[in-house]
Amino acid sequence: MADGSTKLDLSSSARRTALLGAMFLMATSAIGPGFITQTTVFTAQLGAAFAFAILASILIDIAVQMNVWRVIGVSGLRAQELGNRVIPGVGWFLAGLVFLGGVVFNIGNIAGTGLGANAMLGVDPKIGGAVSALVAILIFLSKRAGMALDRIVVLLGAVMILLMIYVAIVAAPPLGEALKNTFLPERVDFLIITTLVGGTVGGYITYAGAHRMLDSGATGVEHVKQITRSSVLGIIVTGLMRVLLFLAIFGVVAGGTVLSSDNMAAEAFGAAAGEIGMRMFGIVLWAAAITSVIGASFTSVSFITSSKTPERKRNLITVVFIAVCATAYLFLGQAPQQLLIFAGAFNGLILPVGFGVLLWVAWRRRDLMNGYDYPKWLLIVGVVTWLLTLFLGYTSVMGLAQLWSA
Repeated sequence: MADGSTKLDLSSSARRTALLGAMFLMATSAIGPGFITQTTVFTAQLGAAFAFAILASILIDIAVQMNVWRVIGVSGLRAQELGNRVIPGVGWFLAGLVFLGGVVFNIGNIAGTGLGANAMLGVDPKIGGAVSALVAILIFLSKRAGMALDRIVVLLGAVMILLMIYVAIVAAPPLGEALKNTFLPERVDFLIITTLVGGTVGGYITYAGAHRMLDSGATGVEHVKQITRSSVLGIIVTGLMRVLLFLAIFGVVAGGTVLSSDNMAAEAFGAAAGEIGMRMFGIVLWAAAITSVIGASFTSVSFITSSKTPERKRNLITVVFIAVCATAYLFLGQAPQQLLIFAGAFNGLILPVGFGVLLWVAWRRRDLMNGYDYPKWLLIVGVVTWLLTLFLGYTSVMGLAQLWSA
């Protein structure tokens, strides 16, 4: 009897650890180099008014992730599997979009590890990127890759938040002005909101935590509360990091510093905390980038494999994926900042497709939801959010057209 109880406790503990890992995988996948770059650039552009864009994006993110995690968690099926059950081929179309977006983002993520290593240790960015890609590869080659993944993303996520709290305090931003613009913005830019949403829950990031959750075994109707709590907490972690980063950059900008270098975020950290700020920026950027490399790789590969694919084979495919992205980065020669902003807007176009499929499953396919009576209020919130993503997606198309023509 005692042995059985111990086994149950261990199983429950392992599930909680995996769920925590899934939550932080979602959060740290969103908190990548693109996240840092976008937040810095847009804070410099909008100033205090950027606070409203952050609030709008967080609310949209919560509505998206609560629905995504619940549909995938209750059904026990990956997003592309659900898509193919709705209309044959739709799942593979979605997988193609997510995989392509994952490649673009991962090249930017590896570029971010290079920039982080440069700011942290002074090494050449391309050498830093190559070594960081090797670190990610070694994680997936380890015998207990799943456990290593969970622990690393949780640890690095905590490190990023603690360092950002320090920099935000040192930067001393005008909090009253930021708070006022959170609810009464002086300026609203829908393309910026679209880019934030695309960079936080667009493309592969939408499914990073939910697909990892499936590996934890916390699926089915009986785990709805755990699923919901994890999805919301993941977005709160992401939102906290966005707010702290915004406050740090806003403090620098409000103090009169003009950010004009190719690495504006590093410039802002240096202005806020001197040499120590630069090193801390390097740590934050590297941690954000390496966890995003892990998240992008894991999730992208989860879309081109199935739950029946042996874990060892899936990990080897992930290793190849990382190696190809690293090679592309080494030979690309494109400015990371432009690539990352483009990727964020591009992922904003992917969101309406996959999210629409999941909402259809929640509304019309109770058979795929194991007979679960999906909450009407959550479905309504999801549909309203989906309509908004269509509008934001249209805005993205226009913005990308302008970016391309320029």
